[in-house]
Amino acid sequence: MNYGKLGAPKPGRNAPRHKEHNAAGTDQKPVGGRATKEELLARMKAAAEAKKKG
Repeated sequence: MNYGKLGAPKPGRNAPRHKEHNAAGTDQKPVGGRATKEELLARMKAAAEAKKKG
């Protein structure tokens, strides 16, 4: 007897169980809204300066 064939079918391995509320392409996080590397670097430097000052 092949016990692997009994029961409910297994879901796909790579499929998420549910949708995230902040997934790409939603109102909170629209597609194409990623910052460039230069913008991220400038933001990191500004945060470091602010932390250093106070």
